[in-house]
This record gives sequence, structure tokens and C-alpha cells, in this order.
Amino acid sequence: MGDVLSKPQYRRASDRVPLGIESALPWVPTPPSIDRLKKASPARKLGLAVAALLLALGVWQLGAGLYIQAKAQLAQILVRSAWERTLAGERQVKPWPWADTWPVARLAVPDRDIDLYVLAGANGRTLAFGPGHLFGTPLPGEKGNSVIGGHRDTHLAFLRDTKPGTELRAQRPDGVWRHYRVKAGTVLDEKDIWVTRQDGRTRMTLITCYPFDAVRAGGPQRYVVFAEAIDRKG
Repeated sequence: MGDVLSKPQYRRASDRVPLGIESALPWVPTPPSIDRLKKASPARKLGLAVAALLLALGVWQLGAGLYIQAKAQLAQILVRSAWERTLAGERQVKPWPWADTWPVARLAVPDRDIDLYVLAGANGRTLAFGPGHLFGTPLPGEKGNSVIGGHRDTHLAFLRDTKPGTELRAQRPDGVWRHYRVKAGTVLDEKDIWVTRQDGRTRMTLITCYPFDAVRAGGPQRYVVFAEAIDRKG
């Protein structure tokens, strides 16, 4: 997903990640012998060349998808260490030396065994490593409408099956957990920036690209989940 619905308001200068592959390993045919290739007609040779090209593209896409998934998971391990230092009192702890982001909250979905670390900023580069908080909106766990964006095939893929009534939890840098309950999920256009507005209620808005199973990422639709804060802390 690209920038989340609204231009981020922050000081750092920042800059879409290809769709992950969700398919079985391709069947690899036995290559024809050299003699058979020599005897093949031009049309057959062309067909074999096209088949080989498609096979190579399939393998390449599979590898790219696995790389994206591995990078997303490894990054969260590094971010977790930075979050632990944040809970200990440090601020803006970079998960790796050259990072231009840092963890600002922890997001959990107990019923789904989801445990994520939210990063500062919702630009494309940050979203490759974790869900991102949209600058200019309250941090998760704080009063107001906190907006979080992420990719539909990695960190926010769970939104596809998130139903009304699902409980979300957000941990702040001071260690306090805030609880939310999902009210609704809907498909909107990327221009519907009203979802980022502040209306005095304490809530969380989660945004990812849509459709979840589209062949290519970066379309104009967004899937948006709205969750309201509930009166429970811990």
C-alpha cells in the first residue's frame, strides 16, 4: 500500500511493495532432449520458449513473494527489541542503524494470535517493515482517532477476516494497554480521507489495500476497519 490516504505531516523526508505470492509450488516439467528440440517445428519451439518464460516468471514471482514475507517477519523481530528499549524509557529507538523510523506502539489481536509493532510514519518504505502510524493523528492508545496503515499481504492481512466485535489492544510507550472493539469494516476509495478526521472519540482506524486477492497491488480501493475504545485498561 502506498501512502495512507493523507499526506503525512512530519519532518523527515520519505519516499509500493509487490503483492506476495499465495500459490503452491509450480509443477516443473522434464526438459525435452536436445534431439527433440532440433526436430521440433518453429511453432513448437516458440511454444516451448513461451512455456519456459512463463515458468521462469512464476518461479521469480514466488521467490519475490517469499522474500517480502521473510523481510516483513524479520523486521518485526528487530522492531520488538527496539520496543523493549522504548518501554524502558528510551525514545525514538531505531530498530537498525540506518532506519528512518521507530516503534510507537504495539498492536495485538488476542483472538487471532496477532502481535505487531507499529512504526512511525505510513510511507511505503516504512510499511515494508510493519504497520505504520499516520503522522498528524494521535498515537495508538491515546485520545482521538489513531490511523494505522499496512500492507494487505503481510502485516494487516488479518483484516480480511476481522469481524465486528473483535477486540484489539494497543500498548503505549509507557506500557499501558488500551482496548478497542471493532465496529465495522468497509471498502472505500483512497480519496475518502474523512476516515482520518478527529471527532473527539477515542478510536483506531486501520487501512489496507483492497481487494486482498488482486493480482497487482496499488489500486484505488482501500479496506478500512473502524474500532472504538472500550472502557478497560491493563
